[in-house]
Amino acid sequence: MSAPTPGRQDSDREILARAIDWIGQGHRPALVTVVRTWGSSPRPLGSLMLMRRDGVFCGSVSGGCVEQDLVARYVAGELSERSPTLLDYGIDRQQATRLGLPCNGRLELLVEQLASAAPLQQLLAAIRSDRVVARRVCLHTGEVSLHPRGLDTLGGGEAEFEYAPTQVQKTFGPAWRLLLIGAGHLAAYVAPMARMLNYQVLVCDPREGEQPWGLEGCQRLAGMPDDAVRAHITHARCVVLALTHDPRLDDLALLAALDSPAFYVGAIGSRRNCQARRERLGSLGLSAAQLARLHAPVGLPIGSHAPPEIALSILAEITCLRNRAARSPARAAVSAA
Repeated sequence: MSAPTPGRQDSDREILARAIDWIGQGHRPALVTVVRTWGSSPRPLGSLMLMRRDGVFCGSVSGGCVEQDLVARYVAGELSERSPTLLDYGIDRQQATRLGLPCNGRLELLVEQLASAAPLQQLLAAIRSDRVVARRVCLHTGEVSLHPRGLDTLGGGEAEFEYAPTQVQKTFGPAWRLLLIGAGHLAAYVAPMARMLNYQVLVCDPREGEQPWGLEGCQRLAGMPDDAVRAHITHARCVVLALTHDPRLDDLALLAALDSPAFYVGAIGSRRNCQARRERLGSLGLSAAQLARLHAPVGLPIGSHAPPEIALSILAEITCLRNRAARSPARAAVSAA
């Protein structure tokens, strides 16, 4: 059997692309979605996994032994032939312990047989075009339908995953995007960490001279920071980090970013410098509400000094806020049921 790459979760886009490839190769894979959780759950609602009859799989629904057990049952033909079908894992203490689910955790999974690549291709094309689409599965008939949604449904406002007795709906949107202002030493650590967290990483630094690190897996943007923000920070799944220590560049980026739909806007600097920055930005027309969105100094206070530690603190804070926003009241109600 084939497992996901250690230390990394496959993104929705990767799983959809893999499903299209597998169907094109003659496989009829099954798509597995986490639809409900009780107790402690290592993976959030809407997490995806893809598996084949030969035991190959990608993605994760538990981060533990559920995947192996699920694939083994699928290969052995032990799962219901009905599609879609719901499966319970961790119903009792003995099963939860055997499968490695913590704290008597329990998962309910939706398993679908994927017969056609066309709906997946349509969905993937929408995501790659920065559009938001809800994929709805009727639990009675298995019918799958796609429904356009607005960009305002992202970023924790409206639940991105919904479960009801008759249907399951997962909202797919553009990849999380991280714009770094400055290609210096700190960015050299933030960028690869962000890539491991499935961010699309963009780097803007108009300063001349050789940069001390490669941009593998990142997109280098030409032009000034404010233009980069306006061109690429177009929805709520965006993060802007100003890392240059140069007010001429950082302030330009922040003026545009704090007036954008970005989920998170942050800047490095001492508390004194950050306060001076807020005063400058206020004098340039930003409102108190806009300035309140600025995270500066950026990152969690973990006593970090070296660039790798600072990068870790920055991404830890962003991840914490992302996960907190993802637990909308609708999600919390389902998890507590």
